[in-house]
Amino acid sequence: MGATEPGNQIWLDGKKVEIAPDGTFIIGFSRDSTGAELQIKPTQGKKQKQSIAVQTRDYKIQRIDGLPPAKVNPKGETVLKRIREESAQVKKARKRFDQRQDFKAGFIWPAKGRISGVYGSQRILNGDPKWPHYGLDIAAATGASVIAPAAGVITLVHSDMYYSGGTLIIDHGFGLSSTFLHLSEILVKEGQYIDQGALVARVGATGRATGPHLDWRINWFDVRLDAEMLVKKKQEKKEESK
Repeated sequence: MGATEPGNQIWLDGKKVEIAPDGTFIIGFSRDSTGAELQIKPTQGKKQKQSIAVQTRDYKIQRIDGLPPAKVNPKGETVLKRIREESAQVKKARKRFDQRQDFKAGFIWPAKGRISGVYGSQRILNGDPKWPHYGLDIAAATGASVIAPAAGVITLVHSDMYYSGGTLIIDHGFGLSSTFLHLSEILVKEGQYIDQGALVARVGATGRATGPHLDWRINWFDVRLDAEMLVKKKQEKKEESK
């Protein structure tokens, strides 16, 4: 999150960044980002450029064997069509831009439990390397409370997506959103505004999940961010996946 003089214009790697009337803006970097160029054009004067270096990180590798083959490599046009349609729904929800600045109040943990999976780790399912994991997994019992980490508007409610099962997306303003996966129950409706700390759902093991847990993801539009970097206080019992 940054700030500039009201009326200035900003671009990140050539893409225009939205700025609030008070000059507030946010940008984000994905798992494999190594750097970026920020351009700033004052209301008067020439455009300025600034390079941003992104520190590289080491990520964990997790191996899970014994999964049903159909869950590892889905087959059949009916299943693939369903996956494409659900992916389009998620992408549409994450494209939303709203001038609300709910993110400014900071973020709290959406559930209690040990951390069983971390952002950026890669999973090898039945020996087949898959896309990196972009969520923060919090292990908890089915039915455990899920609360809003920050205030926002509910932009997607889906009871049973192929991969993520019960899925919920909360928009926190300026393209920043939280996604919750594998939910057993969703207690809010699309279009509803909720406050930070409000009960929104319950932990489950729906979709492609090996056990009950909350998979919390943070996006800046289509850029996948590390949710754990947004919460200041660490959970007491932390256990990263090996």
